[in-house]
Amino acid sequence: MIRILIVDDHPIVREGLAAVLEAQEDMEVVAEAGDGADGVTKFQEANPDIVLMDLAMPGTDGVEAIRRIRALDVDAKVVVLTAYDTDDRIFQAVQAGARGYLLKGAPRDEIFRAIREVKNGGSLLEPAIAGKLLSRVGDILRGGAVEKLTARELDILTLMARGMRNKEIANQLYITERTVKFHANAIYRKLNVSSRTEAVSKALRHGLVEA
Repeated sequence: MIRILIVDDHPIVREGLAAVLEAQEDMEVVAEAGDGADGVTKFQEANPDIVLMDLAMPGTDGVEAIRRIRALDVDAKVVVLTAYDTDDRIFQAVQAGARGYLLKGAPRDEIFRAIREVKNGGSLLEPAIAGKLLSRVGDILRGGAVEKLTARELDILTLMARGMRNKEIANQLYITERTVKFHANAIYRKLNVSSRTEAVSKALRHGLVEA
């Protein structure tokens, strides 16, 4: 059973989310909070597997709450569910340690998938969200914040962020699918990650350290 804490300042949103999540056989809402500070307190009390976090809240906002939660538990798993898709907010949330980022208009199945993916150690960003992070990632990588990626690796990372699969990337770049896999593995090795989304997240977090 996946134990979930919902942090959102709108009661009707919390109630709606709780209802759809509780309808899943493998999910249980163990606590709710109406602002970031209360979310941190409820995290300590309920010890959830997943925190479903809004960003814009009175008092302590979602980004600061993520930072505080991660300070308490570096392995805490936070999925952002918000109406905000601006570059700065996305960047700040990922830097703070969010492992997933979805917009409130996302289909409920996508929310379920994100919760399960993050619970199992993965991460999930909507393709549109990943795309907004891409220009910052390119600047970070080219600036030498991590082991330098080649031009071809950056090309492939760009297409990954657009949601393309290996076969589509191969067709786009006129290379074989095997070559795409080779370069993808090199990207993961250089960034010390195991997935496409983690590659984006790791690069951004590394950029924060360098800033």
